[in-house]
Amino acid sequence: MPITTRPASAIPATWQSFARGALGSGAAVIARGVGALVVNKLVAVYAPTGGLTQLAQFQNLMALFTTLPSDGVHAGVVKYLAPLRPGSARARAWFGAAVALNLAVLVVGVLALAGVTQAGNYPSWGWLEVAVFAVGIVLVTGQGLVSAALLAAGRLRAYLVSSVAVALLGPAAVALGMAQGYGLDVVLLAYLAGQGLALVPALAVAVRHGVWPWRRWQFGPVSRAALRGLGQFLLMAASTLLFGKAVDYALRTHLLATYGPARTDLWQAVAKLSDNYTMVFGAVMSSVFYPRLAALAAQPRAARAYLLAVLKLLAPVLALGLGAIFLCRNWLLPLLFSPQLLGAREFLGPQLLGDWAKFLSWLFLFQLLTRARTLPYVAVQAGSAAAFAGLLAVLLPRFGLQGAVLAHAGRYGAVLLACVFVQFNGGRAK
Repeated sequence: MPITTRPASAIPATWQSFARGALGSGAAVIARGVGALVVNKLVAVYAPTGGLTQLAQFQNLMALFTTLPSDGVHAGVVKYLAPLRPGSARARAWFGAAVALNLAVLVVGVLALAGVTQAGNYPSWGWLEVAVFAVGIVLVTGQGLVSAALLAAGRLRAYLVSSVAVALLGPAAVALGMAQGYGLDVVLLAYLAGQGLALVPALAVAVRHGVWPWRRWQFGPVSRAALRGLGQFLLMAASTLLFGKAVDYALRTHLLATYGPARTDLWQAVAKLSDNYTMVFGAVMSSVFYPRLAALAAQPRAARAYLLAVLKLLAPVLALGLGAIFLCRNWLLPLLFSPQLLGAREFLGPQLLGDWAKFLSWLFLFQLLTRARTLPYVAVQAGSAAAFAGLLAVLLPRFGLQGAVLAHAGRYGAVLLACVFVQFNGGRAK
C-alpha cells in the first residue's frame, strides 16, 4: 500500500494537533513540575549550606546511569514500535533487544560504581548504599521502558498515569526522609527509590491496555537487526552522556571547588529553576512531539512541515514564558527556594536566553533522532560541548560564576544558529 502524504492544505493544522497533545499531557507535566519544586524547596530550606548543589550533583549522578537507556534505548523503542501492533512478533523482538541492551548498560554501570569509593562530592559509599542505588536505577530504567512502550502505542493517558506516579513518589520519599530527620545522603537515596517504585503502577496500566501483553515476560528473541537499530540510538545517547551529563557533572565539581558551596548554590538555584521547566518542556516534547515526528519518519515532507509548524508556535510562546520568569525573578526565587538565594537573580538573564535557544534546537535534534542520523547527532553534541568548554575557559576567569551562564547562552545560541542553517540550506527533506 503506498504511503499517503498529507495535502498542503492540511499542514497549518499540525501545530494545532501539537497544542492539543501538549494540553492533554498537562496533568503529568504539572505533577512533575510541582514535584521537582517541592524537592528543591525542601532541600533549599532544610538541608545544610550547599544542599541544593548536592541534590543537583546526585540527580546528575542518576543521569549518568539512566541517559543511555532513556535517551538511547527507549528513544529507539518509541521510533521502531510506533508503526507496529503491540504484542506482535516484531514488537516483541524489539523489546527483547531493548531489555538486553538495558541490562548490559546497567551491569557495566553498577560494576563501575561498585569499583569506586567516592561518588562526586558525597561521603564514601559502602556496599549497602551502592546496592540501594543500583536497585533504584534498575527500577527507574524499567519504568522508563514501560513508559516508552505506552508512548509508542499512543496510550498517552496511560503514560500520564506512569508519569504522575514518578512525580508524586519521589518528592514524597524526600519529605518523609526529612521529617524523620535523616541526613541528606539517605534522603537522596530514598528519593531515587521512590521514583523507582513508580514501575508498579506503570506495569499495571501497560498490562491493562495490552501494551505489555507478555504476562509471562515472553519477549521475542534478541535479533541482530534490532540490536543494530537500537545500537544507533545508544551511540547517540552516549554522545549526550559524554558531551552533556558528564560535562555538567565536571563543571559543578569545579565550581564547588573554586567558589565554595554557598556561592555555588546561587548559580545552582538558577540551574535548578532551569532544570524544572526544562523537565516540563522535555516531558511535553517526548510525549507529544517526538512520537508524532517518529510516526511521520516515512513521510519527509509531512515531518518537515510538522517540525516547522511547531517551531513557529514555540518560538514566541517560549519567549513570553521565559520573559515572564525574568520579570518575576525578585519574588520567584525566594518563593521556590529560600530568601538567602535571592542573589541568584544576577545569573538568570543569560540562563533564560540560553534555554530559549536550547529548546528550539531540540526540535532539530529530535528530527535527527527519528531519522537515526547517528553521525550528525554525535557531531552536534561534540561541537556543542567543545564550544561550551572553550567559552568556559575564557569566561570563567574573567566573569567568575557569571561566566558559566554566559557560556551556556553562547553555547546554545551557536547550536541553534547551526541547526537553522543546516535545516534551510543543506538539510531539506527530499
